[in-house]
Amino acid sequence: MPTEWLHAVSPIRIAGCTLPARMNAVGYREALENYVRANALPREKFSHQPRLYRLACEVGQGTHYDDDVLFAAAGLHDIGVFVGHRPEDPALLVVWDHLAYALRVVPGILEANGFPADKIPAVLEAIRTHLPSAEPTTLEGTLLRDADTLEQLGAVGILRTVCKIGRDTRFAIFPDALKSLQRALETLPLKLQTESARHLARPRVAILHAFLAAAQAEGADRGET
Repeated sequence: MPTEWLHAVSPIRIAGCTLPARMNAVGYREALENYVRANALPREKFSHQPRLYRLACEVGQGTHYDDDVLFAAAGLHDIGVFVGHRPEDPALLVVWDHLAYALRVVPGILEANGFPADKIPAVLEAIRTHLPSAEPTTLEGTLLRDADTLEQLGAVGILRTVCKIGRDTRFAIFPDALKSLQRALETLPLKLQTESARHLARPRVAILHAFLAAAQAEGADRGET
């Protein structure tokens, strides 16, 4: 049976497929989702992948992107940050290059799960440029990057950051998380490349701004918290 992530597949992108093509797409999509679900640890990390895919599809409405590429790139872009894939030694984790790891292992994961071989290079290119500091070279890369940037803003951005307090080397106490969110508020909206993403960012920016103001007013930004 289709899972929640499969329900997120854009009907616009697959409407023109023949029945065998659709069945094949569902097969490797379900296999990839199952792989990511099993490997996304801590558990809350899995929700980012289907949410990111849906958001990237929303950003890309009206454009002619390759939905298979976007689906696979959204699912596997963060493989290098999952427990079991990243180093557990804090000293090694500080210098860990999760992007280089993803680019190294993703081809094998895609091949093992029946993904079309001719689309793998495009998936890797989208993953390579998904960080805000990168410059995408493809439409799928632009959509993934803008969606991943949006995921760092608003209520979701707050949840994804504060859940790391005490278990991520970057966030020992509340002020560490608040400083990270403040940097996101100041820098990330300016990095969005599509008008659709900039439109989606506006309410997220307002939510994040209000949260940070409230946290400061309540004293959560003090070093002792």
